[in-house]
Amino acid sequence: MSAGREFQDRLRELAPHVLGALVRRYGHFDAAEDAVQEALLAASTQWPKDGLPANPRAWLITVASRRLTDQFRSDEARRGRENNIIALERPEDLYAPPADEPPLGEDDTLKLLFLCCHPALTGLSQVALTLRAVGGLTTDQIAKAFLVPETTMAQRISRAKSSVKKAGAQFRMPTQDEWQQRLEVVQHVLYLIFNEGYTATAGDDLQRPDLTGEAIRLARIVFALLPDDGESAGLLALMLLTDARRPARTTSDGSLVPLAEQDRSVWDGASIDEGIAIVTAALADKPVGPYQIQAAIAAVHDEAPSSEETDWAQIAQLYGVLEQISPGPMVTLNRAVAVAMVDGPQTGLDMLAALDSDSRLAEHHRLSAVRAHLFEMLGDEATAREYYNDAARRTTSTPEQRYLQSRAERLGSVRS
Repeated sequence: MSAGREFQDRLRELAPHVLGALVRRYGHFDAAEDAVQEALLAASTQWPKDGLPANPRAWLITVASRRLTDQFRSDEARRGRENNIIALERPEDLYAPPADEPPLGEDDTLKLLFLCCHPALTGLSQVALTLRAVGGLTTDQIAKAFLVPETTMAQRISRAKSSVKKAGAQFRMPTQDEWQQRLEVVQHVLYLIFNEGYTATAGDDLQRPDLTGEAIRLARIVFALLPDDGESAGLLALMLLTDARRPARTTSDGSLVPLAEQDRSVWDGASIDEGIAIVTAALADKPVGPYQIQAAIAAVHDEAPSSEETDWAQIAQLYGVLEQISPGPMVTLNRAVAVAMVDGPQTGLDMLAALDSDSRLAEHHRLSAVRAHLFEMLGDEATAREYYNDAARRTTSTPEQRYLQSRAERLGSVRS
């Protein structure tokens, strides 16, 4: 790993700690977040040249505090707050911890996650603000990940910070009454970030490893802070077990390789072992939740030596449990595939009929893609080809579109 990459990874790791320290000390999440971003930019320029400071977190806190000082001084209405901010003037002070720096063992990351996932924000804003404030990604990086202009993403993040401020959100852990709901929002945001990274909804690349890696990193933090929460364990396990297949999901030119055709020898064995251990422990003594069940399904796939040896009966049973505790059209869709592998494609097709009237999935390309796969299994190649083409028209992912078109073309050549 290059020195520059090491510095960037270290900065990303430190970002939530520094932001937490500033928000706790000064309040004003929006101003503190901007100051931290400026400090991170300064560090990315100076550290590669001057070397890592003896106390990197203190360096960042001091630089960010100085930025806040400058900002408050320039704002006439905030002059009264200057007495609460210590302006450090000597360069050597940048390498010494501020007098009121929190203990190194104190971690504000979870508080930041709850703040970024405040219910006053939309789902997209929660994701963007989490990646910026907790993940340490720049606005440009987030914009590129979601295929929007940097100015658009900057406006979205700015509005999100403004909404947090207007909502009167406080830098604290949720109360007992709101705890579970807020934790579920945090977990869902991390799940969305991972899914967007694992299968990008649009663009030329099937996968965005920067997003999957960031989601896993943040899920590790949540799990470390909440080791007794079964769903935090399940979420991390699900990510590890799913991401383990990433090296085999595309060819050298970026084309999609379906699960049944992947070279399982290049799957990440260490991630599979870790994910299985985490979910096994969680299922043994924690209340069962949707992420744990999904992780268990992923584990069954990953443990199979080949596609033909996959325990589809167990997967179908697990999807049945998931449909009971967390029903949804995508769960039904996936269960139909598993049931089709056990009881035949017509049974799976019969299950899909109920989804035609579900507005959440009726127009989604995956419904057509699954139908195409099941009709192909049934031997009805003409109908399968129609659904493959329909799915290709609906998707906005170039790799998925190419794959679906190739399946349709292959069936056409077989018929001719």
